[in-house]
Amino acid sequence: MLLDRRGLVQHVMVGDAHSIALPDWGRLRAGRGRLRGLRCVHTHLAGEGLTRDDRTDLLLLRLDAMVTVGMDHEGLPALAHAAALRPAGDREPGDRDAGIERLDPQPPALIDFDFQAWIREREAALARDTGAQRVGDRERAILVSVTAGRGARELQVHVDELRELARSAGVDIVDVVTQNRPRVDPKTVLGSGKLDDLVIRAFQDDADLVIVDQNLTPTQARNLGERMELRVIDRTQLILDIFAQHATTRDGKLQVELAQLKYLLPRLAQRAEVSLSRLAGGIGGRGPGETKLEVDRRRTRDRVTRLERELKKLARQRGNRRQRRGRRGAPVLSIVGYTNAGKSTLLRSLTRTEVHVADQMFATLDPTSRRLRFPREREVIITDTVGFIRDLPADLVTAFRATLEELADASLLLHVVDAATPDCERRIEAVRRVLRDIDVEAPELLVFNQIDRMADGEGEALARLHDGVSVSALRRTGLRGLLERAERMLWTENSAVIERTDGLVGVTGTAATGGTRTT
Repeated sequence: MLLDRRGLVQHVMVGDAHSIALPDWGRLRAGRGRLRGLRCVHTHLAGEGLTRDDRTDLLLLRLDAMVTVGMDHEGLPALAHAAALRPAGDREPGDRDAGIERLDPQPPALIDFDFQAWIREREAALARDTGAQRVGDRERAILVSVTAGRGARELQVHVDELRELARSAGVDIVDVVTQNRPRVDPKTVLGSGKLDDLVIRAFQDDADLVIVDQNLTPTQARNLGERMELRVIDRTQLILDIFAQHATTRDGKLQVELAQLKYLLPRLAQRAEVSLSRLAGGIGGRGPGETKLEVDRRRTRDRVTRLERELKKLARQRGNRRQRRGRRGAPVLSIVGYTNAGKSTLLRSLTRTEVHVADQMFATLDPTSRRLRFPREREVIITDTVGFIRDLPADLVTAFRATLEELADASLLLHVVDAATPDCERRIEAVRRVLRDIDVEAPELLVFNQIDRMADGEGEALARLHDGVSVSALRRTGLRGLLERAERMLWTENSAVIERTDGLVGVTGTAATGGTRTT
């Protein structure tokens, strides 16, 4: 039974020995810091007290109290177990029932206290706790990842990367939930038991958001959102949000919006219900007008078409600029690499110019070009590009294809690798996979960056193993060796570049090593 605070029965549910189906709450929700005004009283036939399901329902539904009554062998009432929500200030660290206060079990006939006064006092404490708990606009998130056949080490790498993405998005991480399963659950990603545990943790940590490492299907996203009563996003949405925060130019903003709309379109609904569509033919289906779903879909498709048209126009303009640049005969060095590997820092150190640098993933979205003079009075154009990441969302690759076309004209790729990361091999392959997808076949020089974070000699040994060079872009060490190696690859090992640069005329600029001229 569900009873209100006057003691009147509002709902009666009949279940079996295993479960009871609670009524559909519809849009009725308890506000933050408030309880629902209903307490649940039900029986347990095996004397098990408060089960995990009981605690989950208490937390999720914000009931006034959860009361279970056991039955003896004659079918008469045995002990009654009761629990209610506990303010955060009263919680003890490590308590498995954090957020829940249990009352001492006793026979129902002996329970004698003023419930009205007790519940009013408890709700006031919860309201004070909620009102004073947070200041600021940073969202609190729980990270979720399933092994799905991966080993423990690989899972930790994925979780660390998801944590870094969340930090770049400006999210506070309050908890991390992982589960070892051979494959993700097709309906809810997590198993039912772990999902119940996630619901409890989200309530205890006062989370606003759940971020799932796996890319969610529309069905999984909807089921998780309904179960959690929180916003649930996946890794792709998180990356799109970071891109939206960091886009500054018109090109970048249009490309991010296009990727977001393409991601959203199939998630407006899995399919329009025929019974709700006024455009369906047949008896009962004729008539003017559209459903809201159909309107949203049509407007989204129209916006996608308009954005694609604008991006094609901007791509033609970039192509014309590349042609003019090519006629000047200067080779092009394109800096590529995994996100946050230090590409912009390397560009700034090589050219001694001001370039936006931040210890964040995808801090650079828009290509940045500078002119660089080599020690032998040869000049190249060096370009910084957007960083890559494993399993880069297909919609992002498609939307940024026009920008990434800059790489097709590269004479040499400077592939920057964070040498200090434990999975640099995987990151190298992830970048090369994206380059293959966009048909970039330029020569590659591996640049192992951030060797200042490693023990002496480790970075140099790693570079020799991969026939690359080792540098510290932040401390400007190893840059001369990088320039000498790039110069040999451009003018000695690459005959095509030699032909292009035979007629290169001298230009004014600083003559010192590493001198620059900014376009």
